[in-house]
Amino acid sequence: MSLYQKGVFLVKGLREFTKSGYIAAEKSFNAKDLGVDVKGRSYMITGSNSGIGKSAAIEIAKKGGTVHMVCRNAERADKAKDEIVTASGNQDIHVHILDMSKLSEVHKFAHEFSTKQEKLDTLINNAGCMVNDRTMTSDNLEMNFATNTMGTYVLTISLLPLLKKASKPRVITVSSGGMYIQKLNVKDLQSEHNFSGELAYAHNKRQQVILTEELAKLHPDVHFSTMHPGWADTPAVRSSMPDFHRQMGSRLRSPEQGADTIVWLALSDMALEQKSGQFFLDRKPQALHLPLAWTRESASERAKFMEKIDEILTQTKPSDL
Repeated sequence: MSLYQKGVFLVKGLREFTKSGYIAAEKSFNAKDLGVDVKGRSYMITGSNSGIGKSAAIEIAKKGGTVHMVCRNAERADKAKDEIVTASGNQDIHVHILDMSKLSEVHKFAHEFSTKQEKLDTLINNAGCMVNDRTMTSDNLEMNFATNTMGTYVLTISLLPLLKKASKPRVITVSSGGMYIQKLNVKDLQSEHNFSGELAYAHNKRQQVILTEELAKLHPDVHFSTMHPGWADTPAVRSSMPDFHRQMGSRLRSPEQGADTIVWLALSDMALEQKSGQFFLDRKPQALHLPLAWTRESASERAKFMEKIDEILTQTKPSDL
């Protein structure tokens, strides 16, 4: 990435991804978009015990939606559930414990959930991680890749039959502006060379955007989208990017501001009028590359990526499913 491109990204970030960027964008929001009652609709939100996932859960619960919280830590999840119930007055909140980095468990969870539910209206893929030391999972996958890319993909693919039982199914994946600084590298999907937690995370987020575009083509009866929450003040940012958190300080968005577009994509009928497969910031579709960017992948690179992803999905699926 050249100094010019770094400069373009920083200027864009300070102008659009910060709290002031949200406040400027908010002026064009239509309050009627969220004037809905979604009682009877079900929403699964991964990583919903804190940060923007929890904020999204509260807002959806306030509108009457049934919320299925998918979290890794039972104690933190139960505490968050109580807070969501208190904030929303909605008792229809359910906790499910799952480690998204363990793909066989993701397969099993999706299968068991699907046998117990009549439908799922919306899947919100919010869970993610930024592990700054290269760590391998029990599936012999790099931890960031396993969680952010494969965990999200396995859960989405496995729940598609259940989602298609809903009248207007949606899949929303929380990506990041970091994807602007990474090109798909099919030869190094798991960051074996010159590892950096931040760059691995950004690469995963580029992968998520591509996967969403491809799934939108393959499944036109489901509305897919990715979104960037902006630069928000969340526990994940504080723990994984302490220097960035300290430098940005009060310019960071609140979790509620970061979650706004998730909620809009999940609830609004206007969101369904947007073309499936797009990347959103502050309720508007965005370009996928910076001006004069080097981040565009070829059609053959994209096809090879999908082939590799599907191979891993098949390899990690338990034989009894």
